[in-house]
Amino acid sequence: MEQLEFFDVPSPCIGVCSVNERGYCKGCLRNRDERFRWMDMTPAEKLYVIKLCRMRFRRQMAKNNKTGDVEQQQDIHPQQNLF
Repeated sequence: MEQLEFFDVPSPCIGVCSVNERGYCKGCLRNRDERFRWMDMTPAEKLYVIKLCRMRFRRQMAKNNKTGDVEQQQDIHPQQNLF
């Protein structure tokens, strides 16, 4: 048994449950499958999903900074800075 399996990986949900045009939650940036399967995932799968969410957040920030899209930047919840 891996040490990772001793600790539960907390959900990245921040309570902003609204989906963007690409199907990702605006709060945590998980897709539908990742949100619905969260409780059944192994700790390793959960950590991988969190890694994907961080990458999505960084891509979104880079895109918004390039275009100077203030409206899109305001759409990102401040707690996402944890990514």
